[in-house]
Amino acid sequence: MADAAPDVAGPADARGRQARRGARRLWVVAAVVVSALVAAVVIGVLLRPGDTAASAPTPPGTTPAPTVTTTPTSSPAPVGYPANSTPYEVTALPQVNVFAVNPALPVDAEPFAAPTNETALPTGIGAPVFADPTGEPVAYLPREFPYGGTTVPVLERQEHWVRVLLVGRQAVPSQGDPAQVAGWLRTQDVEFAPADVQVVVSISARTVDLVRGGVPERIATDFAWGTEATPTPLGRSYIMTTRVVPEFGYTRGHPIVYLSVQSPTLDGFGGADVAVTAFHYHDDRSGQISNGCIRVDPAAISRLAELPAGTPVTINP
Repeated sequence: MADAAPDVAGPADARGRQARRGARRLWVVAAVVVSALVAAVVIGVLLRPGDTAASAPTPPGTTPAPTVTTTPTSSPAPVGYPANSTPYEVTALPQVNVFAVNPALPVDAEPFAAPTNETALPTGIGAPVFADPTGEPVAYLPREFPYGGTTVPVLERQEHWVRVLLVGRQAVPSQGDPAQVAGWLRTQDVEFAPADVQVVVSISARTVDLVRGGVPERIATDFAWGTEATPTPLGRSYIMTTRVVPEFGYTRGHPIVYLSVQSPTLDGFGGADVAVTAFHYHDDRSGQISNGCIRVDPAAISRLAELPAGTPVTINP
């Protein structure tokens, strides 16, 4: 029942928040803890996958959609907010990454809305992130980060701006809303790529579909999900990174597909301060038994591992 994550060292943001956490283990919330946190040199086991608690509870009043299909971005893009050509020293801003807790980042207000068919990736060192396109930047999204999360799905595209999903949290569960966060990027700061597939999960039906052009391909008809105390987060997120972690025996050598969203109930796990959700293999993979992760069979995890970073994922009740 365990789910642990890889030991990896990660950079800190310019504010030094991550630097102070340089020696920690980043665990995806797991049902069983794999040995003790040992290496102070390890910034954290990237995501203790086996059972990460999900961190995107459905906002009040939101009615989940039974399925989600990709909606092409209109062309040309609407003008929307005015352009902002101000140069910013992005590394002086707090960095957006899986470790970050930034109260200035807004929670995704439409967790079951369909994303567009594009992803965005910062150019240069990174792109300033805005909570409001008419204001000043509140963070920056790096082009590269050891734990991924920098290729992001586009939710809305305007002539000068795009709204995207992001990694990190606005707050930890004990102090606020830990749900999936979003933000605005300037189109001048990013490069775009097509996103022709998304993952759609139904917990009630126990199905996992890959949806291309509105056409679903079913890759799983059963899986395990989070308990009532450590639920799987509902709504949309995206694939942050995918990697094989041989030391996690429960995966049997299969890849772990980490998501951008974290637990709605756990501030952290295994002595670390993050609780990331993931898809992964487990021998015990049926029913409401995990700490938030979705446990699937070998065929399903193989298909999920083929998907690129930034692929949208929607988890329906």
